[in-house]
Amino acid sequence: MIAFPAFRTLLIAAIASGLSFGATRAADEFDLSPQQPGRLHAARNEAAIAAISKDFKFVTPGKFTIAVSPGGPPLSTYATDAKTVVGADPDYAYAIADSLGLTLEIVPVAWIDWPLGLTSGKYDAVISNVGVTEQRKEKFDFSTYRQGLHGIFVKSDSAVASIKEPKDAAGLRIVVGAGTNQERILVKWSEQDVAAGLKPIELQYYDDEATSLLALQSGRADVIVQPHAQLVFIAARDKNIKRVGTLSAGWPDRSDVAITTRKGSGLADALTVATNGLIKDGTYAKILDHWHLSEEALPASETNPPGLPKY
Repeated sequence: MIAFPAFRTLLIAAIASGLSFGATRAADEFDLSPQQPGRLHAARNEAAIAAISKDFKFVTPGKFTIAVSPGGPPLSTYATDAKTVVGADPDYAYAIADSLGLTLEIVPVAWIDWPLGLTSGKYDAVISNVGVTEQRKEKFDFSTYRQGLHGIFVKSDSAVASIKEPKDAAGLRIVVGAGTNQERILVKWSEQDVAAGLKPIELQYYDDEATSLLALQSGRADVIVQPHAQLVFIAARDKNIKRVGTLSAGWPDRSDVAITTRKGSGLADALTVATNGLIKDGTYAKILDHWHLSEEALPASETNPPGLPKY
């Protein structure tokens, strides 16, 4: 959906009055400094080290080299120095490197470039919110570390209190990204609502995040659905939206995010053991809590679990 001229005028006014304060508000709850004084360190995990295949060769001896695409807080972003990558994914990567007795080396990459860089051996792994899919499993191995959740958020003063299933969303106007997993799921929800004699869901599409959020605040939309982590940060920054539900990327089944490694490289099982060690000793939960992502915690890491099917 393209915003009307009057709506664009309102958007420009909102940006002019609010953007200068957004970073300050977010800084109250998210530390985006390059120093990261609150970063946790993990203990060396001998079982994880022993699980590394004897044939596996790290890109740089003594280092765990990972690719990260700085897509935005709280998962990964450039710090206030505009060069250091910080966020939940880097913190988790540091803990994995500690577990393996290695020094972490982060390589920032564009999202579109990580598959080629990984297969060509530029880095040992990718830790950048990569979801497990059956198609990706043909070329890569996966060690899960977070649930792939979509957030369902509304205005802070909205009468909508909870959205857990299709009937809860019947008749609502929902902002969603075109061509996304969340759009696919909401289309199915709407079909189920109509089949049950309820009103269909009205999906709305906007050009960018700012326009989408203004649609919500101005009353043109009732709900916004995006990757959960993005909306967690926006809620902390803007203080005017609230979560009323979460949606698995693989609805109705769970869909997980995972460390991605080369197929058959001999590293995936070790990373799964390392993650389960972090879960057991509490480091994992503290990292997610630090970045307000506790809802995305997994009970245990798995190697190559079922992923999203091909569509």
